[in-house]
Amino acid sequence: MAEEKKGVMLLDFWVSPFGQRARIALAEKGVEYEYSEQNLFEKSPLLLNSNPVHKKIPVLIHNGKTVCESLIIVEYIDEVWSDKAPLLPKDPYSRAQARFWADYIDKKIYECGTRLWKLKGEGQEVAKKDMIEIMTLLESELGDKTYFGGDVFGFVDVALVPFTSWFYSYEIVANLSIEKECPKLVAWGKRCMNRESVAKSLHDPAKVYEFILLLKKINGIE
Repeated sequence: MAEEKKGVMLLDFWVSPFGQRARIALAEKGVEYEYSEQNLFEKSPLLLNSNPVHKKIPVLIHNGKTVCESLIIVEYIDEVWSDKAPLLPKDPYSRAQARFWADYIDKKIYECGTRLWKLKGEGQEVAKKDMIEIMTLLESELGDKTYFGGDVFGFVDVALVPFTSWFYSYEIVANLSIEKECPKLVAWGKRCMNRESVAKSLHDPAKVYEFILLLKKINGIE
């Protein structure tokens, strides 16, 4: 088993919330790995060869074998390094629920956030309404629990928490207050930041906003 856990590399991009999921999971499991920062504007042969289908980060390389797509990577890490506290619950129904909400996050937040900074006028207002609905639904699922799975930091938390460093940008570009709309969700994000795995994986929201401004410039958006 020890031999299987050698040779770990993560192909990633510093601000990616998807890559940060993998970083958090690896940190939670105490896995040492080589980090390879990728240039997404000029993709390396390593990235293109490692993920020839989607040509995207993150990619986990473990003993020369590649694992792609962030939630699949997190599950893989959870299963391979099973000697540490699990990220997915053992109960089949609870596991299914965790996968459902992680999938919801995957399909909703980034796309909606992109519309927030790309669009103006009515289009942005629709995106703003959509984002508030997404966040409100997630806050309802969180309820009064410490984490989405209860008292234990787990799969859904790993899926969502990287986006908290993007909240500041969403608020600026769309003139909204996520804390006003969803105070419990914001408080949850602050609790997660008290975990070393999260704190060392996420970046300053102001740096994320600088990246958003760069993306706007690249896309010719005033």
